[in-house]
Amino acid sequence: MSANVYNNLKDYVNDHILDFMPEIDANAKDLYDAMVYSLTAGGKRFRPVLLLASYDLCGKNLLEALPYACACEYIHTYSLIHDDLPALDNDDLRRGKPTNHKMFGENLAILAGDGLLSAAYEIMSKDMLLYLDNQEALNRRARAVFSISKGTGVRGMVAGQVADVLSEDKHCSKEMLKYIHTNKTGTFIRACVKAGAYLGGADKVTTDKLDCYGENLGLAFQVVDDILDVISSKEELGHSIGKDADQNKCTYPALYGLDESVSIAKSYLKTAKDAVSGYYDNAEALIYAVESLEKKING
Repeated sequence: MSANVYNNLKDYVNDHILDFMPEIDANAKDLYDAMVYSLTAGGKRFRPVLLLASYDLCGKNLLEALPYACACEYIHTYSLIHDDLPALDNDDLRRGKPTNHKMFGENLAILAGDGLLSAAYEIMSKDMLLYLDNQEALNRRARAVFSISKGTGVRGMVAGQVADVLSEDKHCSKEMLKYIHTNKTGTFIRACVKAGAYLGGADKVTTDKLDCYGENLGLAFQVVDDILDVISSKEELGHSIGKDADQNKCTYPALYGLDESVSIAKSYLKTAKDAVSGYYDNAEALIYAVESLEKKING
């Protein structure tokens, strides 16, 4: 049943992912094509589903949160396009398809990422303009946008990506590893969960529990990703494997070994699940997100 709830939210995002694309002049059609190519190339839609699931735990109408969920997927897709570029991870495959720069060239891939990032904030700010005469609703949206912008910017995802790049081929401490994982991946996931809580008008107790859930799920997500880069296959993941070791990246298996990395991931996942288990059926999708990660490393 939990899987059905989660997958219904995922389908909801997929059905509407292009509804919020800004109109792009015909002279920039190649830009539009590059943006749409990566947006519709598949993917887990993990972040927008978490936002919707968090909102659904305390909100009333999913349509209210949809622009923000889709905006988060735009931001995530921009980050993947840029992450795959030769200057960063230099990947040829993403979501089982050629990466954006392999299809459209590096110059257009960079601009497609830029376009998706700016479109995300256009989507959210356009929605906020509809509530200028409703201070309470506007406040909830402002909190959500701040959560997303902080989690994906220079105090979150971008900072983590910088630390990740600069740590290649260098000794990496356990403290630096946690910093990279917390910021590169964890803060965006946590931000999506918190944004859903803000949009849904959650009380402080619920917001705190969802924040704990998001923080621990975000940390677990990257540890699991590190593990899968060692034990999984290109076909299962939809992108290249073994690149972390090839590039001498700072990862949990590299510092802790595979078995301890699995234990660390399971500990984070347990804390995340415990934080929302008291909401029972209202947290089905959130719990399924945890269990889907557990399944990947239980093998």
